[in-house]
Amino acid sequence: MNLYSIENGNFKLDGGAMFGVVPKALWEKTNPADSNNRIEMGARSLLIEDGNRLILVDAGLGDKQSAKFFRFFSRWGEHNTDASLAAHGFNRDDITDVLFTHLHFDHCGGATKRDGDKIVPAFKNARFWCQKDHWEWATISPNPREKASFLKENLEPIKDSGQLTLFAGREAGFCKELGFEMLLVDGHTEKMVLPKINYRGKTIIFAADLVPTVGHIPIPYLMGYDIRPLVTMKEKGILLNDAAKNGFLFFMQHDAHNEVVSLKNTEKGVCLDQSISLKNL
Repeated sequence: MNLYSIENGNFKLDGGAMFGVVPKALWEKTNPADSNNRIEMGARSLLIEDGNRLILVDAGLGDKQSAKFFRFFSRWGEHNTDASLAAHGFNRDDITDVLFTHLHFDHCGGATKRDGDKIVPAFKNARFWCQKDHWEWATISPNPREKASFLKENLEPIKDSGQLTLFAGREAGFCKELGFEMLLVDGHTEKMVLPKINYRGKTIIFAADLVPTVGHIPIPYLMGYDIRPLVTMKEKGILLNDAAKNGFLFFMQHDAHNEVVSLKNTEKGVCLDQSISLKNL
């Protein structure tokens, strides 16, 4: 097995929304804001090469929306999916599987693209995987709090393509179809998937939106976007302590400046230990 970091393009989000009730004087120490109170965010996918399969975990925002849409997210930097895949010797047509941790637009928008007046899969040879309960949560009757993040133009073309596979299972466990363990958490959204992968003697957890940046490592530092913040806090506490105790690494999806991190226990709780590049593992 080989793992590669795929940079889909950076953007910005409101710092207050990203840290909820945590005062700015505290969160800006790790996540400085610009003049519009926005902090730098990454959109980083994990590419898993396992035998003949190339599995992409999440796909970033994509670029099919209008300039008006992207005005709210202040994209910055030179990263893009195609260049990042090419840097590792791959292209979109090589991808065999795309796993969605969840269906908020910044995680699945890049899975589709505009082709004339149609929106079609951006990975034409891939099977798209989503947890069944989460798919239903996002598509059947989305709640008012999350509805603006579950965009029909991202989800309907995937369903209509015939390339979508929904997998069941309401608890953590090994996914035989994809070949690695998945953790399921419910604080950020219903049944978000966190891949847990054994790699070169290390255990790597894809942090997704449970721990979006290193600034969110303190257990009470939660996003305003979480639908069940107290559940997030409990889930974070369990996973962070388990990671620090057992030497697990976190693959950081949304931290523009830290790719993989290790954790340690201190008198103040679990803290950042080291920031590591995936290629150096």
